[in-house]
Amino acid sequence: MTKLFAQFIKDESGATAIEYGLIAALISVALIAGAQSLGTQLGATFNSLKTSMNTATAAR
Repeated sequence: MTKLFAQFIKDESGATAIEYGLIAALISVALIAGAQSLGTQLGATFNSLKTSMNTATAAR
């Protein structure tokens, strides 16, 4: 029984899987934050373009 317990304590495969899971979660959070920032910037750019086009067509 002690031999089985010692093997269980030395086994690091579960720790490795948890580490990979944490890395994947961190990458996901970074991608989501980047996508939100990019979306905000794109929204501002399209609104600016819309305003410019409305101004140009109103001046005709």
